[in-house]
Amino acid sequence: MSGTREGEGVRHQFEAPLDAPRLDLLVAQHADLSRNQAATLIAEGHVLVDGRRERASYKARAGERITINVPPPRSRAVTAEQIPLTVVFEDDDVLVIDKPAGMVVHPAPGNWTGTLVNALKGRGTSLSAGSEEGREGIVHRLDKETSGLLLVAKSDRAHRVLGAALQARRIVRRYAVLSWGHLTEDRITIERPIARDPRDRTRMAIVSTGRPARTDLTRLARFDSADLLRAHLFTGRTHQIRVHLASIGHPVVGDDTYGGGGGRKLMGLPPRRHFLHAAWLIFTHPVTGEAIDLRSPLPPELHHAIAAAAGPDVPLADINPLDFFGFYRVDT
Repeated sequence: MSGTREGEGVRHQFEAPLDAPRLDLLVAQHADLSRNQAATLIAEGHVLVDGRRERASYKARAGERITINVPPPRSRAVTAEQIPLTVVFEDDDVLVIDKPAGMVVHPAPGNWTGTLVNALKGRGTSLSAGSEEGREGIVHRLDKETSGLLLVAKSDRAHRVLGAALQARRIVRRYAVLSWGHLTEDRITIERPIARDPRDRTRMAIVSTGRPARTDLTRLARFDSADLLRAHLFTGRTHQIRVHLASIGHPVVGDDTYGGGGGRKLMGLPPRRHFLHAAWLIFTHPVTGEAIDLRSPLPPELHHAIAAAAGPDVPLADINPLDFFGFYRVDT
């Protein structure tokens, strides 16, 4: 397969393998697209089979040449919106937001409004240019239903330095996780490569040809049906903690996508909410060199869930459960 850029679009060319799936699945697999995106490209004539157009249901014969022309994204202005944000740190170069669950980080198909970037523009925050329009200032991302600390660059210099620090693993990101069942040990490391699930492009999966990914897990508490974990990210792949835990049979509580949604009522979690919170962020300020150590308490719905998991004998009503269970003690 080849993937070349023409103007701002991308062209893929490859030969159909033996027993190729239907065309929309084949295109999604090779161009790293969702099935719906692939079907749209086919319907709009951007996919050719030996130079001819075919339907999404067409099953290519082995050796037929598939050409995919992915056009450049349509320019879409990001609107400023007045959306309240919880700011935990801000100066001329850096901003750290405590993102609520349910908020998408940047605009994308299906979520053009209501995102963190829309909110940042609405408050008049100066943002670094970033990698592309609509993602200005975004140093790293959190999943839509994951809450917690997220780092934003306000200047181009800060973005360059923070991006390099993230790549060099000098930014410490630790997450509070409630996972179903019990780990075999109190400390484990999961190193398994992650890529798009070839059978469902909306999910990620453990794939031998995927990008390397490492998550360190420490058990802080063992409840009847779940473990409270501290997850330390060494890499930042999409859905990394969720995929890694699901791969060892202990999905994140409330995670419908990766098998942890069952038993949601047992923990009192609201619909679509999973128990994953970016609770601790440590980094060196990109301009001053100051060590920045920021912490976020559990949101109310996760506080309620951990109290339900711990049971009535554990007094969690008026304290931060993360303090109680030693989340911020690195020796645990």
